[in-house]
Formats: sequence, structure tokens, C-alpha cells
Amino acid sequence: MQTSLDLKLCQPLHLIRSINDPEHPLSLEDLNVVEQLRVHVNDPESSVIVQFTPTIPHCSMATLIGLSIKVKLLRSLPSRFKIDVYITPGSHATEDAVNKQLADKERVAAALENSQLLEVVNQCLASKLPANAMA
Repeated sequence: MQTSLDLKLCQPLHLIRSINDPEHPLSLEDLNVVEQLRVHVNDPESSVIVQFTPTIPHCSMATLIGLSIKVKLLRSLPSRFKIDVYITPGSHATEDAVNKQLADKERVAAALENSQLLEVVNQCLASKLPANAMA
């Protein structure tokens, strides 16, 4: 079983900060899509809540970004954690619809059964080598 100390060592922000934006060659942290103040961990209640802020109010990739965050945390944290991912209130034109999709376990599972969508999510989660590491 993972303790509170262990969870602090692998803070959810640390896990999601390097997720690649699907449209830009930058991470979600680089674009200020994810921030520490919008990541909440309640270890005794085994819950993690992440709010993310798309770069523009009509971002067409908001659902994909949220799905990528959720998948990374589902793959990285102990299964006892309930993971909720939401758009920061007031930051997106269709936040209610996106939040509803991200909260629906069946929709998330169905999305991950789509091989093309799963490939895009995995690309967002893939580590990128620094430019100087390729020389």
C-alpha cells in the first residue's frame, strides 16, 4: 500500500506536467494548462482532482487533453484513487460537455478502446528527448 509520503514523492502534477500538447511542441506545464494550485490530492479519501485550463476558450483539443491527463494518472497512481479531471470553470466555451465526457467511465473506456484515439493519447504521454540529446 502506498503511504501519504509516497504520494507526495510522485505528486500528480509531477506526473502530468510533461504531457505533450496535441497541437504544440510544448508540454501542458509549458503552456500553463496544468498548475499546482489546480491539483488536489486527498490521500485519506483516495481522491485526486485536477482542473486544467485550455490555452483558448474554443480549444478543440480540450477533451483529448483531459483524457490524456486522466489516462496518465490512471496508469501511474495506485488503483485505490478516484481520479477526476475537469476544465477550470469559465475557461472553455463547452466546459460542461467536456467535463461530462471526462466524468463518464463508460465514455472514457470506449475512447480508450478506439485504437486511433489511444495512439494519439499515447503520443501525448510519450517522453520527448531534449533537442541536444538527439545529437
